[in-house]
Amino acid sequence: MPRQFFEEALDQSEVKSQIVADYFGAWTTIMASKSRSEKLAYIDLFSGPGRYSNGTKSTPLKVVEQIIAHPILKEKMVVLFNDADSEFANNLHTQLIQLPGIDNLRHKPQVFNSVVGDEMAEQLEKTSLVPSLGFIDPWGYKGLSSRLIAALIKDWGSDCIFFFNYNRINMGLTNPVVVEHMNSIFGEKRADWLRGKVRKMLPEEREQTILNELAEKLSNNRKNYVLPFRFIRAGGERTSHYLILVSKHVLGYTIMKNIMYRYSSEHNDGVASFSYIPVSNRQLSLLSLYDRPVDNLADDLCHCFAGKSLNVQQIHDLHHINTPFVMANYKEALRRLELNQRVTCDPCKRRVINGIKSMADHVIISFPQ
Repeated sequence: MPRQFFEEALDQSEVKSQIVADYFGAWTTIMASKSRSEKLAYIDLFSGPGRYSNGTKSTPLKVVEQIIAHPILKEKMVVLFNDADSEFANNLHTQLIQLPGIDNLRHKPQVFNSVVGDEMAEQLEKTSLVPSLGFIDPWGYKGLSSRLIAALIKDWGSDCIFFFNYNRINMGLTNPVVVEHMNSIFGEKRADWLRGKVRKMLPEEREQTILNELAEKLSNNRKNYVLPFRFIRAGGERTSHYLILVSKHVLGYTIMKNIMYRYSSEHNDGVASFSYIPVSNRQLSLLSLYDRPVDNLADDLCHCFAGKSLNVQQIHDLHHINTPFVMANYKEALRRLELNQRVTCDPCKRRVINGIKSMADHVIISFPQ
């Protein structure tokens, strides 16, 4: 990783770090109560030095501070950091041992200095992991592989968040020098298909195709949930990279979706872009959604659930996968349908807050045939 990357905390890096830290907090809250394992693990394979040169904390320190502050996690959490740069690894170790309360952890964070590649993926494949959250954040693409991601999430309760440098991978797909790296990410057959397919595509179509094929590869025949968050190049209009969650459970997908919703820099009719645009680029409109997307959601719900009666939670759970919509969007769509007498709600009489009728999760919605 180029050292200049850590010379300052760019707003994009800060948002990325905060998304990971927020998901770590939500994931550990669930795992601490549901897992029967005596241990939980956080595995960061490209950790960096812990701080930017201006003193801003990067992801490793934010994660460990959460562990120190949590009475259960400080007893159960095992933390493994790694960076191939020995200076970064040493700096991170120094930063960790200086954290207030670090001596109260039952399992002290471990920092390794290894190159990430097939050997590490093979080792993880052979190891039965406790519930683990893996984080893969390489500067480019070296070390990133679908095999490594699959190894990190193979065991119960384990999720993975990774950095997908779209700009460099987009260029690498048609570069014969890095064929093996691209094959390790997409799989050889899929990568070969992409090389032939994307050459003549326009940029937006090319990006969508690459992301779709990546998601298909990681979904493992739709057994896993894949959720990307897009970052735009500072000073430009095109994608820089994505932060992507891979989870075997819909709950992880739903939690991360709500976190990414909060950090999206644009919303249209209350629907998030699932993108972050640097402040200097904020005039760009990146929502690839039609005008009034909640009205379109309402129409789709009427079509999907015609003749059925379900509660609000059931409607959300059955519909929201692979859409940009979160629960708040569904409740607003259902309020509009009720107001326009396109559905009936039970109970009909509900609290009105600031002039808006409430729409609790248990309210039954009946759609006409």
